[in-house]
Amino acid sequence: MKLSETRFTIQYEMDVAHAVLQTGTFCAALGFDKSRSQMVVTAVSELARNIVKFASLGELVLRTVTRGVSKGVEAVADDQGPGIEDLEQAMQDHFSSSGTLGLGLPGVKRIMDEFEIESEPGRGTRVTIRKWL
Repeated sequence: MKLSETRFTIQYEMDVAHAVLQTGTFCAALGFDKSRSQMVVTAVSELARNIVKFASLGELVLRTVTRGVSKGVEAVADDQGPGIEDLEQAMQDHFSSSGTLGLGLPGVKRIMDEFEIESEPGRGTRVTIRKWL
């Protein structure tokens, strides 16, 4: 598997499953242990499911990143969906716009080393996450 970058179109639940499986393989090839790999897989699963649920279509990009001698994995989930009206509220535990437990985005932020989110109502959402070895 080429480790520099892999792109996934996310539209259906099957696309989520494919991205999740490939993320595990990608992390293992990079040298992540099972625990850290599972954190990335869980985060990617949540972000990809959000694309299917809220935006209908988007892209997930998985790539290797380096910082000095450190290496890691970065995932970027990008869509042109409805966007998030109130980012501050969306990042609070137990807030849900769809009747779920509301732990998705805050949970992703907690398990990853780095988390960035950009969203504009009517223009979509981009979430970038990183986990370092």
